[in-house]
Amino acid sequence: MDLMIWLWLGAAVVFGIVEALTAGLVSIWFVAGAAAALIGALLGAGLGLQVALFVVVSAAALAATRPLVRRYTAGKAVPTNLDRVLGDSGKVTETIDNENSTGAVYVDGKTWTARSADGSVIPAGTVVEILRMEGVKLFVKKIEEKVEVVS
Repeated sequence: MDLMIWLWLGAAVVFGIVEALTAGLVSIWFVAGAAAALIGALLGAGLGLQVALFVVVSAAALAATRPLVRRYTAGKAVPTNLDRVLGDSGKVTETIDNENSTGAVYVDGKTWTARSADGSVIPAGTVVEILRMEGVKLFVKKIEEKVEVVS
């Protein structure tokens, strides 16, 4: 029985160290289970009961704390620049030419490196729509100007 006391104590320590070394909660429940099994071993419980204590207490700790952990770690979504500029319109400040790797668009108070989504050259001063972002480059398309026919 002395061996099982050391085994459960060692398991609790190892699971605790693993928990301390990881960013997320991965083994804290097993620390509780190992502690319960250690108490069982100290009280002279048989090996079967010790293992059962380990499994039941670990599962109960997981079931009791997992919803709280998810709520705590989920956090709130923080809008990024991407969320603000997608679908928005901007003004080309430097001619966009994908072949020469040039182009810039001013949108949302900032100047962004830009590329044409369809590969066409877009001259400075043109109003464009932001379609997507890859890295720090915006991919844009020219907004078609509507021509009104006057009769």
